[in-house]
Amino acid sequence: MMLEARSLTCVREEHTLFSELSLTVAPGDLVQVAGPNGVGKTSLLRLLAGLSRPYGGDVYWQGNSIESNRDEYHQDLLYLGHQAGIKHELTALENLAFFRRMHHAQSNANLWDVLAMVGLAGLEDQTVGQLSAGQKRRVALARLWLGGPKLWILDEPFTAIDKHGVKVLEQLLLDHTDAGGMVLITTHQDLSLSANRVRTLQLTPYQEELA
Repeated sequence: MMLEARSLTCVREEHTLFSELSLTVAPGDLVQVAGPNGVGKTSLLRLLAGLSRPYGGDVYWQGNSIESNRDEYHQDLLYLGHQAGIKHELTALENLAFFRRMHHAQSNANLWDVLAMVGLAGLEDQTVGQLSAGQKRRVALARLWLGGPKLWILDEPFTAIDKHGVKVLEQLLLDHTDAGGMVLITTHQDLSLSANRVRTLQLTPYQEELA
């Protein structure tokens, strides 16, 4: 399995964020997309996840365009964006059970253990709407412990997470890639992972060519 972006160009509100960008992510890769605010990091992740379409270029999964292979691609993909994507009227446990039923049908993980792993022990039956921002983020991140998809695309997953939670999540990213998984991540947090474990794609402000 391999993710490949070929000559991607992204235009937002008539402004080019990046042009002719190519990238390959293979099993075992952990890639951090870095760069200043507004450079197109989130836009790139959304293109790679198939949530928006590029102005030019294409994204391929296992050699096939994701446009012609969308259902199969999304079975292999776990995308977590800025929005937690959780249901506030449900409890943490109910949310995790819903995620498993919809996207992780092969998982046999103990949901109580997963919630304890992300620091939500004792809050399993609390409706998510009553949780703090950091706790809500942990409910969303708990999906990562359910297994299944090989490709993780994570946009600022450490937001509102304390130092202990960051270390736990960093270890999970390493475990996932060690097992042949793939991770693309953006974060304003300095990762404590060794440089040889993380490949960085540095985006810079696009300079329009003068006529």
